[in-house]
Amino acid sequence: MRILVHGSELSAATAAAALSWVGHKVIWLPHAAASWPQLAASDWLLREPQLIAQLNDSFAKGSLRVLESADSLATLHNDIEILWLALSPEQRGDCDQLLGDLVQHAAEGFVLINNSTFPVGETERLEASLQGHGTAVALPDLLEEGRAWDTFSRPSRWLLGCDDEEATRRVRELLRAFNRRSEVIQRMPRRAAELTKLAINGMLATRISYMNEIAGLADSLDVDVEFVRRGMGADSRIGYEYLYPGCGFGGPNFSRDLMRLADVQSASGRHSALLDQVLDINEHKKETLFRKLWAHFHGQLQGRTVAIWGAAFKPGTARIDHAPVLTLLRALWAQGVHVRLHDPSAIHALLAEVGEHPLLEVFEDDPYLACQGADALLLVTEWKDYWNPDWPRLVSLLGEKLLLDGRNIFEPDWVASQGLYYRGIGRRADPR
Repeated sequence: MRILVHGSELSAATAAAALSWVGHKVIWLPHAAASWPQLAASDWLLREPQLIAQLNDSFAKGSLRVLESADSLATLHNDIEILWLALSPEQRGDCDQLLGDLVQHAAEGFVLINNSTFPVGETERLEASLQGHGTAVALPDLLEEGRAWDTFSRPSRWLLGCDDEEATRRVRELLRAFNRRSEVIQRMPRRAAELTKLAINGMLATRISYMNEIAGLADSLDVDVEFVRRGMGADSRIGYEYLYPGCGFGGPNFSRDLMRLADVQSASGRHSALLDQVLDINEHKKETLFRKLWAHFHGQLQGRTVAIWGAAFKPGTARIDHAPVLTLLRALWAQGVHVRLHDPSAIHALLAEVGEHPLLEVFEDDPYLACQGADALLLVTEWKDYWNPDWPRLVSLLGEKLLLDGRNIFEPDWVASQGLYYRGIGRRADPR
């Protein structure tokens, strides 16, 4: 098929790479906010396994090419069969001009695939903008940052919002190479698909926030929350997924989807007290490591130095959008705490966000350098490099022998046996 992908989101880059990989002829028009040269140099895209390599391979084979700007649409023949629209919510107003230009170059049976996180009902509005020259379907973005290629090429499901049989047939053919092992396309009305995507992330966030509330209760009752987590997960009605307490979630898509769901609730006149609580709990949890540090040192933080391991909102990405580390840094700096921070990928993004702060030193190579002269270590992002540290070396570097584990990746008794005070999320142990 002949496809035009429009957008500079991860979902646009992944669609361009994957669809051209399986033989479709793909033209990629990045959004004006980020050109292809900018994207090619971006840390968050370079960190995605296989993606850049596949894009370059498709460029070399000729199955993928990039348009410099929307003005180049005039060079296209009248043969575009699919428009894959992958824009951020704030770019929603840029669609109409593009669609007005594109319908002049569309083939018969043209299908617009809305892969953007737009308000519920936006796919229907996009179809109206086509002025009868095609059909718009919803195919919400379900990619996972850090494994975008795998989640596109080996999907667990596609949510296809489509009311038209011919458009359904075309989308199924478009995605046939990714729908072989089992049937993963779930067809439903367009608004249902748009709402389902938001509802999924709302449910996941609710599980995380509920588990964080239980972890806080476990702390106050001197109960190890790991026993509680395992007991809950063993119940087949609950399961283990997204039951890990931590110091808050972030990310461009997860956080954005929750706010979008809140907007949908508000616009419908149905205020959600539950969703408000989920968002509030998460923001509160981003301060939990600071509160544990404050409690351990009885509020005497001025002039202290701490090491932080991890800035990215999750392992495998260079992004810090809504990341817990941003809230943590602000709280620490307000108390005059010096921060020595290590992250293997997100340092560039962090400095772009917070600038060259006088109380911040950053490290990309050796995480132990960040611990030199530090009173305590705060683990924020559970990069695999951090899971099994050189304990004698770490103990020798931390002046006050304190480890705050924001992801519960360490075993409390083991850490305590090494001579460190351990404070996790609903877990703790003292040196013996």
